[in-house]
Amino acid sequence: MKFNYSGLNEQQVLESRQKYGANVVSTGEVETFWDKFFGNFKDPIIIILLVALIIVVLLSIFGFAPWYEGIGIGVAILMATLVATWSEYSSENEFQKLLEEASLIKIKVFRDNTLKEVPITELVTNDLVLLQSGDNVPGDGHLIDGHLSVNQAALTGESEAVKKIAISSENAEIDDKNKMFRASLIDDGEAVMKVTAVGEMTEYGKTLKELVNAESRLSPLQEKLSVLGHNISTFGYIGSTLIAIAFMYKKIFMDAGSFAIYFAQSFGAILSDFVTAFVLAVIVIVMAVPEGLPMMIAIVLSINMKKLLAEKVLVRKLLGIETAGSLTVLFTDKTGTLTQGKLVAEKFLTGDLTTYTKIEELPQDLKQSLIFAVRNNSSAVIDPSNSREEPKIVGADKTEQALLRFLEKHLLEKSNVDITEVILFNSSRKFSAMQVSGEQNLTLVKGAPEILLKNCTHYLNAQGQQVELTDQNALKEQMSALSQQAMRLLAIAVTKEPISSEQTLPESLCLVGVFGIRDGLRTTSQPAVKMAQNAGIQVVMITGDAKETAHAIAKDVGILTDDKNVVLTSSDLAQMSDEEVKKTLPHLAVVARAYPTDKSRLVKLAKELNWVVGMTGDGVNDAPAIKNADVGFAMGSGTEMTKEAGDIVILDDNFASITQAILYGRTLFKSIRKFLVFQLTVSLSAISLAFLGPFLGFELPLTMIQMLWINVIMDTLAALAFAGEPALKRYMLDKPIPKDTHLITPDMWSSILSMSAVTVILSLSFLMYDPIYNLFVHQGMDKETQNLVFLTSFFGFFVFLLNFNRFNVRTEGFNLFENINENYYFMKITYVIFGLQILFTYIGGDIMRVVGLQMMDWVYLTLLALLIIPADMIRKAIRNKLFGDPILMQADNKA
Repeated sequence: MKFNYSGLNEQQVLESRQKYGANVVSTGEVETFWDKFFGNFKDPIIIILLVALIIVVLLSIFGFAPWYEGIGIGVAILMATLVATWSEYSSENEFQKLLEEASLIKIKVFRDNTLKEVPITELVTNDLVLLQSGDNVPGDGHLIDGHLSVNQAALTGESEAVKKIAISSENAEIDDKNKMFRASLIDDGEAVMKVTAVGEMTEYGKTLKELVNAESRLSPLQEKLSVLGHNISTFGYIGSTLIAIAFMYKKIFMDAGSFAIYFAQSFGAILSDFVTAFVLAVIVIVMAVPEGLPMMIAIVLSINMKKLLAEKVLVRKLLGIETAGSLTVLFTDKTGTLTQGKLVAEKFLTGDLTTYTKIEELPQDLKQSLIFAVRNNSSAVIDPSNSREEPKIVGADKTEQALLRFLEKHLLEKSNVDITEVILFNSSRKFSAMQVSGEQNLTLVKGAPEILLKNCTHYLNAQGQQVELTDQNALKEQMSALSQQAMRLLAIAVTKEPISSEQTLPESLCLVGVFGIRDGLRTTSQPAVKMAQNAGIQVVMITGDAKETAHAIAKDVGILTDDKNVVLTSSDLAQMSDEEVKKTLPHLAVVARAYPTDKSRLVKLAKELNWVVGMTGDGVNDAPAIKNADVGFAMGSGTEMTKEAGDIVILDDNFASITQAILYGRTLFKSIRKFLVFQLTVSLSAISLAFLGPFLGFELPLTMIQMLWINVIMDTLAALAFAGEPALKRYMLDKPIPKDTHLITPDMWSSILSMSAVTVILSLSFLMYDPIYNLFVHQGMDKETQNLVFLTSFFGFFVFLLNFNRFNVRTEGFNLFENINENYYFMKITYVIFGLQILFTYIGGDIMRVVGLQMMDWVYLTLLALLIIPADMIRKAIRNKLFGDPILMQADNKA
C-alpha cells in the first residue's frame, strides 16, 4: 500500500464524536405501531362508524338497543384499523431493515498508526479515510493524497465522472477539485480523504433533514374516499330520517288512524315507538356505511404488498400501490432502470459489413481471431472462483469489461503468450496496443475507429483470412448507423509490425472488427414500456445523457414512437415559461442533459394539470421530486435519502417492476369498486325495504337484528371475498382514472340501482304473492307459526339472493366463474355465508325472529334467489348493446 498515515487515536475519536457528532443521518421519527394505529382512526369512514358506535352504545346503556349491536360495529372498526396498521408497520420494518443493512457498510480509516475497517456510523470528523474504486464516500471532506475519478450523479445528476486531486499542501486553499461529498461513488483511483463533516452536518444530511420535514399528501384514493364518506353519511342521515318518519306514519295513521287516537295511548307505548324509530334510523345509518371497506382496503393492500415483495417491489406506504394504479404520467430515469446500468458490447461489425450480436454467431475462424485479439490485449485478471455467476473481472475499466464479457464462455481462454511491449491508452493517442509472442507473434491494437481505420489496409473475412480493405465508405456508413443508436465505437485490429520505440500506431493494420458499446437495454424494458403506454400512461425519460444518446435509447425502448413526440434538453426547458411547458407536456417524451431542478419543475407543472404523477430516482438529487410526486419510486440501489422520500422501493431497479406495481394498484381499485357495488346494492335494497314495508302493511320485513346480521355477513365477509381478486393483465389496457373522477362510475350506478330495484321487486313479490306464500306454509300450522316460517324463509331468501349477486359483481362479463380459482377466498366465503345463514336459522330463535325450515323450503328459496343472476345478465346485455362490452373495449384499446 502506497499510503501510510497515523490517523486519530482512540481519545481523539471520542473527542471528535462529542464535539462534531456521530456519522448518523436521521430519517425522521419512526412511527410506532400505536402511532400508526391511532392515526388510522382519522379515516373518514372510520369516523362515521365511530359516531354510529357512540350512538348505539348510549342506546344500549339506556336499554333501547341490544348490547351486541355496539360490539359488532366495534369489532368491524378494530379489524379494519388493526389490519391496516399491521400491514403498514410490517412494511416499514422491511424498509428499516434496508437502512440497517446500509449502516453495516465498513469503511477503511487510518487510526493508531494502522489501517482499520470500522462501520460507517463510527466515522468522525478529522478521520483519514482510504477511498478506492467501488467505495461510497462516507462523509464530506477533501483529498490530502492521491487522485480519484468520482461519480457524483447521486448528488448532482451528472452521469460523467469528475476528476478529484489532493491539495498541494496542508495550508493550500481547498476548491471543488479537492472536495468530496457523502453519497458519491468512486469510479477509479485511490486516495486519502480528510473528513470535515459527518452525519447531519454533511450536505447530504442537511438535504435529508429538510426532506423528512416535508408535508405529507393525500392519495387519489384517500381524496375519493373522503368524498364518498361525506356522500354516504348524507345519504344515511336522509334515509334514516325518512324511514323513521315512515315507521311513525304507519303507527299513527295506518294502525291508530289519527293523531288523536295515537296520542291517547299510554306514554310508555308512545315512547317505545319513538325509541324503536330512532334505533331503526341508527341501524339504517350503519347499513348505509360500508364499514368493511377500510378493512377490505387494508387486506387488499396487505395481500398485494406481499405479492409485490416477491416481485422485488417493496411498498413503504400502502396507499402508494393505489396511487400507482392511477398514474397519468411516469417520469423515469434511464440508467439502471430502462438500461442495465453497465456498458455492454451489443454489436460487432466486421470489415465485410456483417453485424453480429453474440460471439457464437461469428464464423469459427473469425471468432478465434477475435477471442485472441480481445483476451490477450488486456491486463485484466479473470477470477473464475464464483461458478454460479459470471467470472469476476478485476483491473479493467467499464469499456474493457464490456469487450471481455462479449466473449462469454471464452473469457477464460487466455493463450500461452508473453507480453513484450505495451502502449497504454491516453486521450491524445486514443488507442492502446500490446505486442505478444509465443502462440502467435502479433501486435494487438484497440482504439477509436477514426484513428485505427486510417492505418487499416486489410480486414479479416469470415474464414479469418486477410482481405484488402479498398473502400471504407460503406463501413463508415454502418458505423455511423451504430453511432446513431447511442453506441460508442471501438475498433479491434492486429498487425505483425512490432511496436516502435516512439510508441506510434503501426502503419499497416488488419481490421478484426468494430464493437458497438452502450449501456444496454434491459430485455424487459421494451415490453414494460409498451404495457405502460397501453395502460394510457405517458412515459417520459429523464436523463443526464446527451440529446442524441437519449433520442436513440428512447427510440429503441419504444418511448419515441412518432413525430409528435417532443425531445427537450435542460436548456430548452429553462427558456420556456411554465405555460409553454404545460402545453408541451402531453407530447413530451425525453428530457436530456437534465438537472434535478428540471425534475421538480416537471412534477409541479404536471400536478397543476391535475395529472397523477409518478417519478423514479436513485440519487440525493432525485429525492425532492420523488417526495413531491403523487407516487415516488425509489431504486433499491439508490441512497437512503431517496428511499426515505419514496412510497415504493424498486429493489431490482427494473422498469418492469414499476409496471407490476401499477397493475396491482389497478387491481386494488377494481376490488374496491366491486365491493362498493355489492355493498351499496345490499344497503340500498335493505333500506328501500325498510322504507316501503310500513306502507305495504309490513311493520318490519327484516327486523333490526336481521339487518345488523345482514350488515355483518354481507359487509365484513364480502370485504374478505373481494380482497383476493387476481391481478389480471387486461387491467393494464384501461386508461388512467383522472383525479376528479368519482369513485362510483355510471356503469356502477346502473348495477347498483338496477340490482337494488330487482332485489326489492323480487322481495316484495316474495312477501305479497300468495303462491309463494303457499310454498312455505304447511297444513297443521297455526297462523303465528305460518307467519314466522314465511318471514324466516324471506330472511333466508334475501341473504341468499345477495350472496348470489356477488357473482354478478365480481366480473363485467357473462362468465361468472372467470378466474374464480385465483381468488382463494371467494368460494370459501360464499360457502361460509350460506352455512352461517342456515345455522343461525335453527339456533337464532326469538333474537333473530327465525324458526327451523324444512329441506324443500331451502330448495324453493334458493331457486327464487338465483333469479338475480339472469336479471343482471339482461342488464349487462343491454349495457353492451348501448355502450359496448367493457372487456372487448379493453382489447380495442390495445389494438
